[in-house]
Amino acid sequence: MRINLPIVIAFACIILLLLIGSLYSKSFLSPEYLLQQLKVASFLGVIATGMMLIILLGQIDLSVPWVLTTGAMMASAATAYGPLGEALAVPFGIACGVAMGLVSGAGVAYLRIPAMIVTLAINVIAQGLMVAYTGGFSPADTASDAMRYLATGNLILGVPNAILVWAAIGALAVFALNRTTFGRAVYAIGNRESAAFLSGAATQRVVMFSFAISGGLAAFGGVLLAGYAGKAAQSMGDAYLLPAIASVVLGGTSILGGRGNYLGTVAGVILVTLLQSILSVMQISEYGRQIIYGAVIVSMLLLYGREKALR
Repeated sequence: MRINLPIVIAFACIILLLLIGSLYSKSFLSPEYLLQQLKVASFLGVIATGMMLIILLGQIDLSVPWVLTTGAMMASAATAYGPLGEALAVPFGIACGVAMGLVSGAGVAYLRIPAMIVTLAINVIAQGLMVAYTGGFSPADTASDAMRYLATGNLILGVPNAILVWAAIGALAVFALNRTTFGRAVYAIGNRESAAFLSGAATQRVVMFSFAISGGLAAFGGVLLAGYAGKAAQSMGDAYLLPAIASVVLGGTSILGGRGNYLGTVAGVILVTLLQSILSVMQISEYGRQIIYGAVIVSMLLLYGREKALR
């Protein structure tokens, strides 16, 4: 059985961070604190699941920040329309993300526009639409009860619902990537799209729907974050673009596409969350945290790249 070095390194770093954190705070290893960290990680985990799908294709999705914000704002806005609006708030927010993802996917798959360009354009368009919708002010709409329950409730033995949601999405992702024609096509396209096309894969549809899924999961992440905070906020998604990409790549998914394991993405999400947490516990200034955070991510990526070059 072949050892996946990036996953091993990621889990080793998780253990190291837990040990370091315990030196600064006795509660760092407590079940309550660890469960809280998993809860925080679950929001990033949902978003990173969609990002992994795109990176496996050998593409990139830069629309995450404002697709996430749009999902949160539109879901919250739906609650103003009575019981029906509250009932449809979550699916409506997700649908907005899927729609934007479909536009990005169509641009990449059918118009052959580079993913970096089209997703960045969608991000700017979504930002403009949301600023126009709110008039440039903080949104007044609040999250629905369903949004709050998904993000902060506890359904099974005190386990936060957000963790269960991430687990369910992760299980679906593992099944789709490993057991379906769609998943095999994603890996094949990431390795060589022309070869996947010649083998009979519907490459354009797979790419388009992959971006739609990524958009839907980014928006769902926004819905959960709005439920966690009680309302949506301007630019609430800006803090999730780099962590989402870093989580996927730190978990061993090749940035060039065609290779990756969802367990690695889980490890990457937990690693990034713990790194952010321990930097806060150490009470390092904001600029210091950003420098250390970026340096650690770049160092690990360089380590992975070096390991691949030596094969």
